[in-house]
Amino acid sequence: MKTNKKRLLEHFDWFILLILFLLCGIGILTIYSATRPAIVSVQPNFYIKQAVWVGIGFLALIMVVSIDYSFLRSIAYPCYIIGLAILLFVLIGGQGKMGARRWLNLGFISFQPTEFFRLIFIIALAKYLSSFKGFMTPKNFGFAVIAFAIPPFVLIMKQPDLGSGLILIFLFALITLARGIEKKFLIIMIITCVIVVPIFGTIVFDHLKVYQRNRIIAFIDTEADPQGIGYQIEQSRITIGSGMATGKGYLKGTQGPLRFLPEKQTDFIFSVFAEEWGFLGASVIFFLYFLLFMRGIDTSLKAKDDFGKMIAIGLTFMLFIYFTINTGMVLGIMPVVGVPLPFISYGGTTLIANFMTIGLLINIRMRRIGLLY
Repeated sequence: MKTNKKRLLEHFDWFILLILFLLCGIGILTIYSATRPAIVSVQPNFYIKQAVWVGIGFLALIMVVSIDYSFLRSIAYPCYIIGLAILLFVLIGGQGKMGARRWLNLGFISFQPTEFFRLIFIIALAKYLSSFKGFMTPKNFGFAVIAFAIPPFVLIMKQPDLGSGLILIFLFALITLARGIEKKFLIIMIITCVIVVPIFGTIVFDHLKVYQRNRIIAFIDTEADPQGIGYQIEQSRITIGSGMATGKGYLKGTQGPLRFLPEKQTDFIFSVFAEEWGFLGASVIFFLYFLLFMRGIDTSLKAKDDFGKMIAIGLTFMLFIYFTINTGMVLGIMPVVGVPLPFISYGGTTLIANFMTIGLLINIRMRRIGLLY
């Protein structure tokens, strides 16, 4: 037993852990800068809270690493059903904020169940996709859509949470494509999507809240109302552009402290960083995420079984989608849908869930050669 534990520690992925803490360190420093007052005043303690959440997240990571991921196969479906039940409960007894019910208040802590549900979703879908050999057939795909895509998407959109709903659909599509689909069926699917997606998109748009519709309108035409619905995107572009090549320098940015930039410590944290560190600094951030994604893909390729492969590729896709939507959002090339930047944006629930994501990737990589714990 001791020998196996020692061998597992020797295969611990210190490289991905280093990337994780570099991103978290950048996040804490940027949150401090973004929330500092423009005049002499009390400094908000967002950066302190974020540091505490990093500590809690690291403990969650260690907990996830310590359990052989193969055990998750036996509890995947029960956890998925419980997760759906919790999402349903959020609609009934969840805490409302800004016209949406996305939070559960346990008295001593409030959290967003959707963030943890995505992990459960990936694990349950991975179990199903690894349960059969060969390419996915129309029957396999149809069952996956009915069982894994539709129920959580409907519940999440009812909150309403457009960003999380989109992430779920993108996740499902990418994971099933990675699993492999029959060529003829794939062609039929593409043709069907070309026809159905515009109709489906129109239906979804008609059922969105007013503020969600405004975000999409602002994305299409930011000049339509730059002081109103287009304000967030316009200010984000100004903030990023003012950083130019090398940035204004740390603690020398103005858009955050002067409160021109909304949601500066959460959704638009990248804009604050780009203002202070410029294009060169932003390139470093992009490179760190690139290394993270490549490590995730490599972990998937080296996993000892199909279950581990599907979990690893699903988790990597999830982080990639978060990153793509957030950076696209702040650059004005995607609608504002309230998606944070992994490990850098302020927020406890998302940070802990993302630490657990890295913990699972490390778990799968440690056991890639069949070591027993």
